[in-house]
Amino acid sequence: MLKKLICLLFLIFVACGSETPNFHGSDITEAKLNGRIELTSHKNENFDSNSLLGNVVAIFFGFTNCPDICPTTLTELKLLSTQVNDPAHFKVLFVSVDPGRDTVEMLNDYIPRFGDNVTGLTGSKENIKKVADQYKIFYQAIPQGNDYTIDHSAGIYLMDKKGRVRLRFPYGTETTSIIEDINKLL
Repeated sequence: MLKKLICLLFLIFVACGSETPNFHGSDITEAKLNGRIELTSHKNENFDSNSLLGNVVAIFFGFTNCPDICPTTLTELKLLSTQVNDPAHFKVLFVSVDPGRDTVEMLNDYIPRFGDNVTGLTGSKENIKKVADQYKIFYQAIPQGNDYTIDHSAGIYLMDKKGRVRLRFPYGTETTSIIEDINKLL
């Protein structure tokens, strides 16, 4: 009887000890999104997200001419980069959904404002569409007089150290919640 009780307690302990962490963001692990990104960096280098394995990576899709959501989100990511437990192992990817205007030169001027851990990415329209489709990102050019803006999904994705897309945060999520989830993945 004592042996059965010890076995039962052991099973309960093991089961409870192996629980998945409770996240603030939407846990999209089971969606098994292909998170691999192969584009051109703001430093005009071929970029492969596999080079960031071993880091927690935040991915945000936007464009440099965005008047509010994109610079706000990148500023928040810059701020929280200094508040995570292991800043050296936290990286940010900004994927442009406006490859017509967001050239390497434009990104190289824009991205450094948001920290050394941020990589701006661009590519052909086809390559951007491929990556956006992998992440289920909506984006569309909207005419504005002689110019245009981009209507786009505005969430932050977190990739774990193994390169798996794990979490999504809608625009406006409290940074403390994002920091806590990054620390759980770190």
